[in-house]
Amino acid sequence: MGRPAPSGTEPVRCSWAGSDPLHVAYHDDEWGVPAHDDRLLFEFIILEGAQAGLSWSTILKKRENYRRAFDNFEPALVAAYDARKVQALLADAGIVRNRLKINAAVKNARAFLAVQQEFGSFDAYLWRFVGGRPRQNAWHSLKEIPASTPESDALSKDLKKRGMTFVGSTICYAFMQAVGLVNDHSVDCFRYLELSHRRRLTADG
Repeated sequence: MGRPAPSGTEPVRCSWAGSDPLHVAYHDDEWGVPAHDDRLLFEFIILEGAQAGLSWSTILKKRENYRRAFDNFEPALVAAYDARKVQALLADAGIVRNRLKINAAVKNARAFLAVQQEFGSFDAYLWRFVGGRPRQNAWHSLKEIPASTPESDALSKDLKKRGMTFVGSTICYAFMQAVGLVNDHSVDCFRYLELSHRRRLTADG
């Protein structure tokens, strides 16, 4: 994956990665890597929505519990959840037991399936918002990174029109960062150049 081989010194990472092994692994191996698998994209939509008002650390620690509780984020299975299943989720201490967020996951799964039917895949729908290729930014510090962009505004507006909730522009931008629609690693982070290089290889290939 993205993590470099041990060399006796730790590579420079984005400041938010910190030192927690879970955060470091997520930063090194997942965050900002262009994702095209619909199941994974759905997973991040649900997790980013669950994060609203909480820290990403909270959600990351509960991620495996979410995968278990939400049938590994298979959209068709989540879309079929009924009131009894929602009640079971509300009693599950391994996830964020918020009725609005759980109901949103079911509603969003149904909208997700509708997008797949219209566009062939959610992937095909999503990447239109950045012209099919990751946006390469060049931030020097965390404080430079915006909370939202015109692209996340457009995505948020369209997802809401399609019936999704917990998809405000800030949540959508965090989602775009996570699944690699934008490369928001700081320029001194070792992953910045790796992901920029990957983008060039894709463009040249």
